[in-house]
Amino acid sequence: MTPNDRKIEKLRQRIPSFTCIVGCHDCCGPVTASSEEVARLPIKTDAEHAAALADLSCPYLGKHGCEVYGERPLICRLFGTTPRLLCPNGQRPVYMIDTKTEDDIHQFLAQTRQVLL
Repeated sequence: MTPNDRKIEKLRQRIPSFTCIVGCHDCCGPVTASSEEVARLPIKTDAEHAAALADLSCPYLGKHGCEVYGERPLICRLFGTTPRLLCPNGQRPVYMIDTKTEDDIHQFLAQTRQVLL
C-alpha cells in the first residue's frame, strides 16, 4: 500500500456518512479523482467515458446507482457533508464534516494527479 493509499483510507474514515434519497444521483456528475483512487475502479472504455461526459454524468453511474459505491472517490464522499457541497435535497449527516478534515481532503486533491471520470 502506497503512502497515498494510506492517506485515502485515513481521510475516508474521517468523512461522516448519511443516507441518500433512493434514486437520486444529483452528485454523480463528472468529477476528478486521484490516480490512486482511479486505479481501484474497474476500467471503462473511452466510449463509456465520452458518453458519460456528454450526459454530464459519471461513467460509474448505472441503472441502480453508483456501481463503485464502496470505492467511490473522496470528492463523491464529501458531497453533502459540507456547506461547500450541499445536497440539493437537504440530506446530510447529523454532524457536518469538520473543517480540518475538509481542508485535508482539498489539500490531498490539490497535491495529487487528478483524472477526469
